[in-house]
Amino acid sequence: MKASLQPGLTKTQTVVVDVARATRHMGEHLGVYATPAMVNDIEMLCRNFLREHVDPGEDSVGTRVDIHHLAATPEGMSVEITVKILAVDRRAVTFEAVVRDAIDEVGRCTHHRFIVDLEKLKERLEAKIAKTRR
Repeated sequence: MKASLQPGLTKTQTVVVDVARATRHMGEHLGVYATPAMVNDIEMLCRNFLREHVDPGEDSVGTRVDIHHLAATPEGMSVEITVKILAVDRRAVTFEAVVRDAIDEVGRCTHHRFIVDLEKLKERLEAKIAKTRR
């Protein structure tokens, strides 16, 4: 991991609440930004942000999400997601995320990620799979 990974860094991304991000369980014309889609958008923004600050052969995995979905965003509207690094403890990184549409704050989240060495992760996964074949 690079020395550039520091608390206080922020990154913002805008996404459109498209068909794939909307839920329509309340009716066909009541499509809104689904909470699982919001979680995925936050996780991917945090992961991609971390990729700017990790070494080749490293990536990150999500370990915890504490999300509050505060307001509905209709399908077709855009949301702006801003993530901020709150803490870096060795390989553990804590983010704060705020999601806003043109009118409301629609989500607030604390997200934890862990930076992994991809080769070591591959070895651990292969060992785990091997145990199931015995």
